[in-house]
Amino acid sequence: MKKVILVLGFMLSTVFLFGQVSSGAKPTIQLIRNATLLIEYGGKKILVDPMLSPKGAIDSWAGIQRNPTIELKMPVEDIVKDVDLVIVTHTHEDHFDKIASKTLDKSIELIIQPADKDFFKKEGFSNAVVIDDNKLWNGINITRIDGKHGTGEVLKMMGKTSGFILKANNLPTVYIVGDAIWTDDIKKTIKKFKPDYIIVNSGGALIKGFENIPIIMNEEQTMSLIKESGKAKVIAVHMDALDHCRTTRNSLSKKAAEFNIETDKLIIPQDGEVVTLSF
Repeated sequence: MKKVILVLGFMLSTVFLFGQVSSGAKPTIQLIRNATLLIEYGGKKILVDPMLSPKGAIDSWAGIQRNPTIELKMPVEDIVKDVDLVIVTHTHEDHFDKIASKTLDKSIELIIQPADKDFFKKEGFSNAVVIDDNKLWNGINITRIDGKHGTGEVLKMMGKTSGFILKANNLPTVYIVGDAIWTDDIKKTIKKFKPDYIIVNSGGALIKGFENIPIIMNEEQTMSLIKESGKAKVIAVHMDALDHCRTTRNSLSKKAAEFNIETDKLIIPQDGEVVTLSF
């Protein structure tokens, strides 16, 4: 009888523990606005590219209206609460703005690209970690990937930008492409890492004077990425928030329909929407 009770007790405790792990284990990605993301991954809360300014606080980049063109859906305090890590792909103001610099604790750990080391030192962040290649952080392998923020003279003007890959045991691999146009290098990265999810900045942004040269992926380039995405689900962001972004959620959805791409392959979240990740 004692043996039966012990076995039952063990089984119940195992079920309880399993329930505890699985209830908090599912990773999620929440689109805050533009390219700002909250990622729950490996039991950690990761904030990506925080642009936290209220509507109209930043100058226009296309001469249409001030940026961002829409308000946040949630208070800034809720966005930064209990964040364990901040990943910044580059320091253009739509990816790390003055409000983010003022709001975030200066001792918070940041993952940054080499080109931005002096920027964060000047901003007073004491725990900004430069990744040249990769870093193991709390069981999460974070790999930096170079991106091309345009071509030719525009690329020189836009400067360095990076993407990051998150990989951990028993979790889907996530490729955050960052501000980049479609290139063979991204294609090679997808083939090498075989991500389960690819987060792509699909806003088709242009800069004044160079209106025929995209600085991030547009509808057509996003379709090219999807074609080479393998098993990955693609999450498209960086739309409907800035005046120089010409690709919208609507135009991207229409283009996807032309290519017969299903909504479970191309996910286009609304601001505030949470996407649960799975294999």
